Amino acid sequence: MKPFGYVRATSLADAARAHGGRPGSAYLAGGTNLVDLMKLGVERPDTLVDLGGLLSTEVEATPDGGVRIGAGVRAADLAAHPLAGGRCRVLAQALLSGASAQLRNAATTGGNLLQRTRCGYFQDVSKPCNKREPGSGCGALDGVSRDHAVLGHSPQCVATHPSDLAVALAALDAEVEVTGADGTRTVPLDGFLRLPGENPERDTTLRHGELVTGVLLPPGAFGVPSRYRKARDRASYAFALVSVAALLETADGRVSRVALAFGGLAHRPWRARVAEDRLLGAQPTPEAVRAAVEAELAAARPLRDNAFKVVLARNLAGDVLGRLAAPRTV
Repeated sequence: MKPFGYVRATSLADAARAHGGRPGSAYLAGGTNLVDLMKLGVERPDTLVDLGGLLSTEVEATPDGGVRIGAGVRAADLAAHPLAGGRCRVLAQALLSGASAQLRNAATTGGNLLQRTRCGYFQDVSKPCNKREPGSGCGALDGVSRDHAVLGHSPQCVATHPSDLAVALAALDAEVEVTGADGTRTVPLDGFLRLPGENPERDTTLRHGELVTGVLLPPGAFGVPSRYRKARDRASYAFALVSVAALLETADGRVSRVALAFGGLAHRPWRARVAEDRLLGAQPTPEAVRAAVEAELAAARPLRDNAFKVVLARNLAGDVLGRLAAPRTV
């Protein structure tokens, strides 16, 4: 491991100054992803800025009826919290399907969103990876691509985002609260996590020195039938091959509200706007659901080893939406 400096920040403003003034710095919160990548030599920060005790661990109701989740809230606590996972099924299911129980007791909400891809070419410093070393190439393009993206990828990168929580938050129209030297701003999740484009080394739109301080859920995140389902290689402690987060509400036999997001298909959670537009106002029959999902997945560009993901995504989404459309679904 490369030697590094260590700063114990005394406030968020102090942390932002310490990080912003050091180009090679990194924030340390739960450390469940960063420390592993440092051991592998993938992350090589000059300085760690410790956020211990600075990030909010509170889940609070907001004046508009929504919820603010502090960036320091642990995954296990969020899944069980009466204001969050306790009344939002898709959120609880996504959290409980991620990692192991031990990691859920340590991993923070902010760190969950900021975790880096588990692409084997990214994690192996002997292989080319534009995300780890811009300009070195993408080993997965001509290599083993079973776990990689089928939507939104570029010639520079075909990695996927590993977070389960982020997929649920995408379906819930969550916003990310970020704080830096210039103050605090909120960013829609779609505008926070990036597609790779020409700069795959940038996972987010964070400016240097900014940190995630919270996640905001709108009032509409609650009281709507929702569900999360994840397909993976083994039943525990495995990242998604494909996952689906969905909300669906009907009135007079027609879809009055729908949100659908996929995990495991792209560099960030993939919000299925095409499918949603087709379903809104329609009767949620199996045929209508299948046609809507197929229209969304028509943009897929599978690689050599992962065309199965398109079929898997179609079937998972059909199952989840079908269950939500069925009478008495909760």
